[in-house]
Amino acid sequence: MYLSRKSVRKDRRTRLGPLSALSHVALMVWTVLMIVPILWTFLASVKSEEEIFGDAWSLPASLRWDNFARAWEQAHIGQYMLNSVIVVSFSTLGTMLLGSMAAYVLARYPFRGNRAFYLLFVSGLAFPVYLALTPLFFVVQNMGRVIPFIGLNTHAGVVLVYIAYSMPFTIFFLAAFFRTLPTAVAEAALVDGASHTRIFFQIMLPMARPGLVSITIFNVLGQWNQYQLPLVLLQERDKWVLTQGIADISTAAGYDQDWSALFAALTLAILPMLVVYTVFQRQIQSGLTAGALK
Repeated sequence: MYLSRKSVRKDRRTRLGPLSALSHVALMVWTVLMIVPILWTFLASVKSEEEIFGDAWSLPASLRWDNFARAWEQAHIGQYMLNSVIVVSFSTLGTMLLGSMAAYVLARYPFRGNRAFYLLFVSGLAFPVYLALTPLFFVVQNMGRVIPFIGLNTHAGVVLVYIAYSMPFTIFFLAAFFRTLPTAVAEAALVDGASHTRIFFQIMLPMARPGLVSITIFNVLGQWNQYQLPLVLLQERDKWVLTQGIADISTAAGYDQDWSALFAALTLAILPMLVVYTVFQRQIQSGLTAGALK
């Protein structure tokens, strides 16, 4: 006998009791705390400065689309956004390729030191990035003396650093996911003569697609919003990424009083990630739960 979804929800609420109500209240409060600042930013991006500092929640008398034009052209947000797209694209690709390969080996191939290597990678999660900024600066600087296109003020240097700092969480997440995949398929392919490389790329990666999509989105979001690392590694203005450009506008707004352009720039920075998360929301949720259900 099949129960309706409504009856299942009612039965679940009955079993949980007060805990269910408290969890719903907490989620509602958290939703308000997240949505309200974003909505206010979108609203302020089409207002004049007088309207921003007047009634904060009043609707604008007219939509000031020229705020976006000033942010795009005069504040060079377009160039900074292009730099961010280039850096995040290559760093995410490198992170997912190297991270999935390392996670697969650590999860599926027993060898001496396997656990030690896994713990070494995962220990990077407990290492704050702020402790490494100074030595990281000199490491990248010395790398640039040997390989000029991988040094300070280069996007390639930032890409390598992003990959290094994204690897711990990527390996931690994907190793647990690869362990849940059935071994019978890989063993059958191995018996049929498939190489380990072919098994990985043609069999195991497609099977791990939900987990790969989830961790890819997390890496994109984290690297897109990164500020400390590019602040240290990129000093030339034409190499800046989006977070540096917005910080520069925020500093300049205190003197030039162009707050409308600042909120327009923030909107341009938020919208791409909001669209990405909205489009891949179902894949992210399925990837987070697939490993636990198998």
